Amino acid sequence: MLQTLRNAWKIVEIRKKILFTLLIILLYRIGNAIPVPYVNIAALQSYFAYLQNTVLGMLDVMSGGAFSQATIFALSIQPYINASIIMQLLCIAIPALERMQKEEGEEGRKKIAAITRYATVGIGLLQGFAYYMLIKNNGLLVAEAQGSVWAALVIILTFTSGSALIMWLGEQITEFGIGNGISMILFASIVSRLPSSLITSIRNIMAGTLQWWVTVLMVLGALAIIVLIVFVNDAERRIPVQYAKRVVGRKMYGGQSTHLPMKVNMSGVMPIIFAQTIASIPATIAAFTGSTDGWVSRFFGTTSILYALIYFLLIIFFAYFYSTIQFNPIEVANNLKKNGGYIPGFRPGKPTSEFIQKVLNKITLFGAIYLGIVAVVPILVAHFSASSALTGISLGGTSIIIVVGVALETVRALEAQMLMRNYKGFLS
Repeated sequence: MLQTLRNAWKIVEIRKKILFTLLIILLYRIGNAIPVPYVNIAALQSYFAYLQNTVLGMLDVMSGGAFSQATIFALSIQPYINASIIMQLLCIAIPALERMQKEEGEEGRKKIAAITRYATVGIGLLQGFAYYMLIKNNGLLVAEAQGSVWAALVIILTFTSGSALIMWLGEQITEFGIGNGISMILFASIVSRLPSSLITSIRNIMAGTLQWWVTVLMVLGALAIIVLIVFVNDAERRIPVQYAKRVVGRKMYGGQSTHLPMKVNMSGVMPIIFAQTIASIPATIAAFTGSTDGWVSRFFGTTSILYALIYFLLIIFFAYFYSTIQFNPIEVANNLKKNGGYIPGFRPGKPTSEFIQKVLNKITLFGAIYLGIVAVVPILVAHFSASSALTGISLGGTSIIIVVGVALETVRALEAQMLMRNYKGFLS
């Protein structure tokens, strides 16, 4: 990876793209430090200290701490992610959108992207209004803003415009920078918490409240999880496919052997995000009702065994749900049949689709168990080791998978850019 970055830096065009990407990330981090007016930031941070185990705590992690500080980028890219997920589901449920996505080519994808942008603004307005009501109902506004319509408009519109600006910044990175812009912004949000975590760990070690070997074990555990993610991220099951020979005019086509790749972790990090949101609902309700020390927090807190078990089962469920949405064995079998392809040992049509479905179920189970291990191991470590919290190192499965996945994706983008440049130089 370091060698790839070193080689990419030597190329002028790629160096400009890297600098442009870093500039956009810098602007995003500056926006994360600018608070929205009329909000009592100190009181808000104290309030969020009780919400770390809730859905709002997860949003705070994804925003790089901006959510708990009510900055102009407090909503981060969550409205865009939600809009993208909704559009993915609607493209499956509504035939008109499905045809637009598949049959209209680039023009159809542009229309889908435009609808997603409008949906992002709408969701941003809803989330901005909900955040304002949360602040208002808990007395977290400054005294002169209580009951002020102007203050409400400023806060809600600032949150909404901030989410729209982040969406635009991400699109600029995608077009003029390196890698996927939204992924890069999410990567920057998560990684930005690492320096403060390391400083917290060092301070606890120097104060004597934390043993140095505990921190070493935590770092080694994080590295082991990263190695597992890198190993499984590109793992795939390759189903052999044979294409029959056919004569078209005076030419013969087909006859070659290839394979149908099926990724082990086909659904990515989405099952963890869905499962974490639903599993955190009881603790969120308890936090809003003020019963933070009751049985709900004891049994459904993010470090409890019951929470870990429910979390694991939800991950398996959503992994199967998301793989079913993304991969249609019947459609794949029909496409193979239309193009004269077949899987050796299976007749085209229904037998082929049943075999693909069987393979899909197996690899989805393996991928779901892998996601469950990555997500649940940090919870078990926090449950059985109270001193692990003193390290200040966040080992959330969602965060690690996103960071590693974006890093690998960025390296592949750099390698593709360098490969295109080499081809261009050879041809010219």
